[in-house]
Amino acid sequence: MPHSIRRPQVCVLGSAEPGSTAYEQAAQAGELLARLKITLVSGCGSPATRVAAERAVQAGGTVLSVIPQDTMPDADWPATVVVPCGMGDARNLIMALAGDACIVIGGRAGTISEVCLAWLHKRPLLPLVGHGGWSDHLPGNPPDERQNSLILPWRSVAELESQLCALKLVLAVR
Repeated sequence: MPHSIRRPQVCVLGSAEPGSTAYEQAAQAGELLARLKITLVSGCGSPATRVAAERAVQAGGTVLSVIPQDTMPDADWPATVVVPCGMGDARNLIMALAGDACIVIGGRAGTISEVCLAWLHKRPLLPLVGHGGWSDHLPGNPPDERQNSLILPWRSVAELESQLCALKLVLAVR
């Protein structure tokens, strides 16, 4: 039987504003995913998810962008593959399912919906903690009592890399 050629995929969910430490962590997470040859999945709609995608593309990585509208974005959109789904906020289910795991950075209501959907579908959650925002509370306050998936917090890119290795999403030694 042939080996799979599919790379691991990790969704980047959330929001953080430029200038915040969470925003910088999002940028570094994008670079890390590219370096580890993990496909980054993002809507690129918030500053944090967009900078993660931009940095991944700049580092030579693959970025899949699932966008809510039904038209293609401008040519400078930070992605190597774009899927305009035309589903509006219903696209959050695609985002939750498109990754082998979901990185959560800060976040608002849309992020919470994506996290809950990922939780229901047993996707591991990797919340950034110690940098403010909603993701800080996720490890101590999961979506419900079912323990559907792992919640693996991280404070730095080194810790994120360790968590990705623990999930066996890092396939080859760099």
